[in-house]
Amino acid sequence: MKKVLITGSSGFVGRNLTKKLDELNVEYLALNSSNCNLRDNNALIKYISSPESFDTIIHLAAWTRPGDFCDVRRGEQFLVNQQINTNVLSFWKEKAPQAKMIGFGTSVSYTSEDDLREINYMAGIPSDSFYAYAMCKRMLLVGLECLNKQFGLDYLYFVPSTVYGPSYHTDNRQNHFIYDLIKKILKGKMNGDKVVLWGNGEQTRELIFVDDFVNSILEVNKATKNEIVNLGTGKAHTIKDFARFISRIIDYDENKIEYDITKPTGAKSKVLNVEKLNSLLQNKKFLTIEDGLKMTINWVKENNLI
Repeated sequence: MKKVLITGSSGFVGRNLTKKLDELNVEYLALNSSNCNLRDNNALIKYISSPESFDTIIHLAAWTRPGDFCDVRRGEQFLVNQQINTNVLSFWKEKAPQAKMIGFGTSVSYTSEDDLREINYMAGIPSDSFYAYAMCKRMLLVGLECLNKQFGLDYLYFVPSTVYGPSYHTDNRQNHFIYDLIKKILKGKMNGDKVVLWGNGEQTRELIFVDDFVNSILEVNKATKNEIVNLGTGKAHTIKDFARFISRIIDYDENKIEYDITKPTGAKSKVLNVEKLNSLLQNKKFLTIEDGLKMTINWVKENNLI
């Protein structure tokens, strides 16, 4: 990479990516909703004066939130994300075909809970709750593949697991499950209260620390092109495991945690197959879940986010 165009640069991954590029002294142009409205089909052309200078486009921008956002706002979400993706792909093809496009999918596009490997990414019908978002992400892959086939443009498409770490969003938007667990258990510790978690706690989830995520993007980008690659640890932990890790880190009595089985449990399992990723990484040394949680918990405490 010599010069990179980044969309969605103000998001969690985007902020950590630009930090890493700064460390590597890589030149980049960081776009976000405050400086470039990607729903405007002329915005990229108007904002970027020398598109031929970029050798990489990292397309992180997407309109989504955790929780029930994808369900209750599915129509709007479909239109907004289709506009964004179409405009970015059009700009790539017309103005920056020399650049390699790095796009991102979503694990909710997978329909199976048992075999989340790349060959199955487009198979079946995604969960109704995430249908619009999942299909928009699938269509982004279709766009990348079709532009590659007809015009020879190079791409890479990552399917991420849940990314976590310090410096997550601090506004009032809903958080991913790990931040909710951390806040609930910290609050229980502070107040001496029991903690009630939804479901039976047996559902499994996968997390990848944000620094490992960013480093993997950059390393895999050097190793391959025109492929879809799952990006995660491939290691599953139950919600009970996560609650236990957090409790031990902050010295909270884990026996005070109760599980309300009358509440929704969510997907039983959600763990990516990372065989392809492992074959592309030269030295895969990811942060342990315990160390990653310690850093994240300290950040939550230091910023009074309980």
